[in-house]
Amino acid sequence: MFQDFSLELVDQYVIPKDKFQDTVVGGLSAIAYSQEQDLFYVLSDDRGKRSPVRFYTFDLEVESNEREQIKIASFKPQSVTRLFDEEGKKYKKGTIDPEGLALSPRNTIYIASEGNPSKDIEPFIGEYEMATGNKLSDLRIPQRYLSDDTSKGIQENSAFESLTINRTGMPQDPFRVFTATEDALLQDESLEGQDRARIRFLHYMVNPVGDPIIVAEHLYLLEPAPIEVVSNGLTELLALKTEGYFLSLERTYGFTGAGAKIFQVVVGNATDTSNIETLRGNIEQIQPLKKKLLFDLQDLDIYLDNLEGMTEGPRLPDGSRSLVLIADDNFNEEQVNQLLLFRLVENDS
Repeated sequence: MFQDFSLELVDQYVIPKDKFQDTVVGGLSAIAYSQEQDLFYVLSDDRGKRSPVRFYTFDLEVESNEREQIKIASFKPQSVTRLFDEEGKKYKKGTIDPEGLALSPRNTIYIASEGNPSKDIEPFIGEYEMATGNKLSDLRIPQRYLSDDTSKGIQENSAFESLTINRTGMPQDPFRVFTATEDALLQDESLEGQDRARIRFLHYMVNPVGDPIIVAEHLYLLEPAPIEVVSNGLTELLALKTEGYFLSLERTYGFTGAGAKIFQVVVGNATDTSNIETLRGNIEQIQPLKKKLLFDLQDLDIYLDNLEGMTEGPRLPDGSRSLVLIADDNFNEEQVNQLLLFRLVENDS
């Protein structure tokens, strides 16, 4: 059922805390690679407080020496694009919390915002023009994700952190958009004795004509975190080329530092949870998404920061596939904008 591949760390790189075109380069919370342009699109989670709400394009330069060791030579911003709301206006400070980014086959960009329930700001997933940053439309968010009191909807700072698109087919063909909340909805929060957060995974289909539709929703079980961890969540999804297969990134943060794990995820015969009001209590009749640990980044024995973004990158000089992870420094001088480059090894079956 699971594909047979593994990961090998190639190199790590710290993106300088510079200014670029009058913006602060930081808070890098999502990343997606455009094969056509050979550029990375990188989202800042700045809520408009330091610089306008924006995404960047970055260029990755790698080099190999005579011993065929591959190194990151540079990862530099090439352009910045400001985002505008449906009225063509700049977002007011604090009205958007941009966390997820994905590139569509019709040359648009999708952005996920976590919202801010304490200030009655709802989460959203919007489609934007790639060139101008103008908002085109929103995906419909089911009512169960939206807060109307303290017992239903997203938790504070735990909504749509992950976003990915399956880009198979031609630009004019339907495509799939996938997202999941970082943590369980309030009505799905674990009861005493339940140590795995019950997260909802949403599957949309976007058609050339008509409104996007929700195809299904599934249960994603978050791995339990050690007792010293204060933050544990699903920060990214990556749709693989094989339909129904994904990579997921789970990130922890606590008194002993940050950790991250990459899993292979398969939809298979997972139960559609769209009509299940709450995921509390007994869920024996619900088939969750199947998961398999692919890589525990703490095994690398290197410094890890707040890893939130993941994308498949360009082919490496040796011809192998690559996987790229990026960390959000939270605009904190004690943290770094970290980039990790992996080789995605396809093992012989």
